Amino acid sequence: MSKNTPWSPEEFEQQLRAKEDLYHIHHPFHILMHSGKLNQKQVQGWVANRFYYQTAIPIKDAAIMANCPERDVRKHWVQRILDHDGHEDDAGGIEAWLQLGEAVGLTREELWSEEHVLPGVRFAIDAYVNFARRVPWQEAASSSLTEMFAPKIHQHRLDNWPDLYPWIEEKGYRYFRKRLTEARRDVEHGLAITLDYYKTRADQERALDILQFKLDILWTMLDAMWMAYIEGRPPYHMDV
Repeated sequence: MSKNTPWSPEEFEQQLRAKEDLYHIHHPFHILMHSGKLNQKQVQGWVANRFYYQTAIPIKDAAIMANCPERDVRKHWVQRILDHDGHEDDAGGIEAWLQLGEAVGLTREELWSEEHVLPGVRFAIDAYVNFARRVPWQEAASSSLTEMFAPKIHQHRLDNWPDLYPWIEEKGYRYFRKRLTEARRDVEHGLAITLDYYKTRADQERALDILQFKLDILWTMLDAMWMAYIEGRPPYHMDV
């Protein structure tokens, strides 16, 4: 096969899924966390910084919808916003993450104040939201395909954290249970958009670069947390 020959849909999907090797589950911070080696303050730091990411997700998804002229796509994509912001039958993922915060010993006020959000984390997440605002909606949609790898990480937490971190209250696990089914549904939709949109080999390689960009966002967030909470070298103006 020529390097300019487009991959078949099956080959293209395989290339996308192969990016799992670079998912943030392999970051040293995550390895420590999933080995039960973080103390409570370090877990709280992760929860507080990830909360900023949770609040950015529906903003990112609203940006994708604002750029999308296709009604049928918007009808499906809006569910992601409802999943996080909540609706009549579901308090939403942001509420579930607030419960996780309480379960690890943080207050809702702390989380909403963003007082624990590291500059590096904020910069990375804001870059992701701005990317979603300015690129074609299909490209922004495909950046969400890191969700392909998310159910594994959520299941690992559900299976292991009660033993590794017995001090975390049970209510804190609602978000991870919730995302097990939501992420798989979202992947099905996002993957269909991606496989349909990127037709040439150059386009398909562009999709891999976009997915790598999102993987870099998640990895960079943990780099900042590693410096602050593991190396004990937070930004000069922050007391962590």
